[in-house]
Amino acid sequence: MSQKKRIYGQATYGKGDYVSGGRNRNSYVYGNTAHKLDVQREMEAPRRELSPAVRRNREKAKRMSAGYIAFLAVALFISAGILVNYIQMKAELTTKTRTVAAKESYLNDLKVANDEEYNRVLSSIDLEEIKRVAIGELGMVYAEEGQIIFYENEGNDYMRQVSGK
Repeated sequence: MSQKKRIYGQATYGKGDYVSGGRNRNSYVYGNTAHKLDVQREMEAPRRELSPAVRRNREKAKRMSAGYIAFLAVALFISAGILVNYIQMKAELTTKTRTVAAKESYLNDLKVANDEEYNRVLSSIDLEEIKRVAIGELGMVYAEEGQIIFYENEGNDYMRQVSGK
């Protein structure tokens, strides 16, 4: 019975087409059989020695110089200072916002109370009673034609009458 396998888009037919751990190590194999790998041979493969230049570069990359550490420390302290300052300013802004909201609420309460008191006072005034007391008890009369004097205001905000006629 032949078996169809596909490796990187190539169709191979027949038994014995195994992908061993060498050149096609990362290839996809489509089929329903498990392939035998030569693990012992892969483990015994000799490792390449690194050149001295590569070894020096890797060792150098692992170490940090004192200047770089100092730079990182300064950057860390500056960042921490900015962060602490930002948090303090944000807390202060929140506190001021709450204070303003509380004062606005208090102002609105005062306005409502003032309007209610004003309306109560206006509704309790009896204009007919005031007219009766002014004319009857105090002797007041309506102004006649010659008693009304008009003044011109020349640029001042207010006018004061010193003597009457």
